[in-house]
Amino acid sequence: MDRADFQYSQRELDTIEVFLTKSSRGNRISCMYVRCVPGARYTVLFSHGNAVDLGQMSSFYIGLGTRLNCNIFSYDYSGYGVSSGKPSEKNLYADIDAAWQALRTRYGISPDSIVLYGQSIGTVPTVDLASRYECAAVVLHSPLTSGMRITSPVLIIHGTEDEVIDFSHGLALYERCPKAVEPLWVEGAGHNDIELYSQYLERLRRFISQELPSQRA
Repeated sequence: MDRADFQYSQRELDTIEVFLTKSSRGNRISCMYVRCVPGARYTVLFSHGNAVDLGQMSSFYIGLGTRLNCNIFSYDYSGYGVSSGKPSEKNLYADIDAAWQALRTRYGISPDSIVLYGQSIGTVPTVDLASRYECAAVVLHSPLTSGMRITSPVLIIHGTEDEVIDFSHGLALYERCPKAVEPLWVEGAGHNDIELYSQYLERLRRFISQELPSQRA
């Protein structure tokens, strides 16, 4: 819309598809598919943080996917953005399930081409889904400590000065996770600024372009 804070070019708008799907708990879940790269090898299923929605994240998704050479698929939790219902732990699990099914069926993306990415609160549904389905890899960004039953390679990213989820959570997960690759501890970073550090993109790029094919060989 003309009054939007962030103006998208037509070319950017043409890469974004937004639709609603229904969760097993009966909520309408809004989904966004960003086709950043034609014929991308991987699609990132991104579970965002707490105080944002798809509208606020979309410009970040366009930039991230373009730089990582991946497409990005994301969704809003129940009660976020235009998704119906109320936020709850059970809804989080149903919400990511609905997103996963939509990505698999609507776009025909196979599990070995999906990288699950959870940020902050989004690490909770991400870990739950990764414990139930095979996928290419998992990225946990400023994660909460939760059960590690993941069989895919896992990259953990955490700021050493995180004021919301203490750095000890990331460390504990790394020590417990049998499939963890070399983590990224961002010296001096807090909870909401890791993406501003150059090593963030460098580490993600190396993980997706170099470490995944070798893990899959």
